[in-house]
Amino acid sequence: MSAAPRKFDPTAWQRWQEAPWGRLRYAVAEANLVRHLIELGPGPLRVLDLAGGDGGDAVRLAARSHHVTIVDRDPAMLEVAVRRAAAAGLPERISCVEADATALPSGIAAAEFDVVLCHNLLQYVADVGATLAAALEPLRPGGLFSILAVNRHSEPLTVAARQSDPGAAYQALDADRTRSHTFGATLTLYTAEEIARHLADLGCPAVSHYGIRGFCDYIPDDERKHAPGFYAELERLELAVTDRAPYKHIARLFQLIGTVPRR
Repeated sequence: MSAAPRKFDPTAWQRWQEAPWGRLRYAVAEANLVRHLIELGPGPLRVLDLAGGDGGDAVRLAARSHHVTIVDRDPAMLEVAVRRAAAAGLPERISCVEADATALPSGIAAAEFDVVLCHNLLQYVADVGATLAAALEPLRPGGLFSILAVNRHSEPLTVAARQSDPGAAYQALDADRTRSHTFGATLTLYTAEEIARHLADLGCPAVSHYGIRGFCDYIPDDERKHAPGFYAELERLELAVTDRAPYKHIARLFQLIGTVPRR
């Protein structure tokens, strides 16, 4: 059940986050989550960010006056998160715990958070069902969860668009693995439908399905995406289709948001 170790290169990861595709990942995920936070009433909320790394999601939520606990097994990631929180003037709203996100310390597991984020973790673990069960455990009844992972449906399209190779795209039709160049790791690919079934088995049958980067990854001209005007139009487009079919089904990432039923 333990998550595979990531090779963290702070410089490479920061470049990815600041690139258009990284900015879109965080901006659209936040916009989707904000739609649901109002269901929990007035804040501030207690948020648990599993495998939260260097605080990419946490800083955004802390800036909205929420209190975020980041759990990550990589001390280098957490050091960056602490510095980012301080630079943003939010050190009192972000705390860091060095631990495996799939084997939480007892104090975290029993804390009853309002919100749990499980972003970019599932592709690294061996047992998705057990990981999801562990992720839901710290939520209070009626609490909100957000799950984000690489979408297997997008892999053949990504290969076709980026490599212009229909043969390789054909081979990717049934692929359930891809390679993360940023972390130097092999990722397991899932679909939103598969993860939704796991959540239903855990007593959470109702989830909202969003797609992130439904167009960005299929536009081969990466350089153009850095132009401010082009990026602004791309972000507007991505926000407009995040919950629309068929785009959410072929987006590079899927995001599932739902609540744990009240007992």
